[in-house]
Amino acid sequence: MLKYAASDKLMIFMAQRPLDVLNRALGSSVLVGLKGGRELRGKLSGFDVHINLVLENAEDIQGGEAAKRYGTMVIRGDSVVFISPAE
Repeated sequence: MLKYAASDKLMIFMAQRPLDVLNRALGSSVLVGLKGGRELRGKLSGFDVHINLVLENAEDIQGGEAAKRYGTMVIRGDSVVFISPAE
């Protein structure tokens, strides 16, 4: 069993940082999963460090199809479960 002293420095490298991934997705269509199972699709036009999102042409997705269209929408970051490319 390995033991690490408090003075040992461990560095964990992620292949991609989450905010960098979101930055590259700006202007692209994304699928956003929310708490409670709701899914929205739209063009990601903005976000902040709290993962608050701005979607343009937002649509409520049910059964893989657009059930309702909203236009521009701000989504509070603490309700977001996942963000994925919409393709």
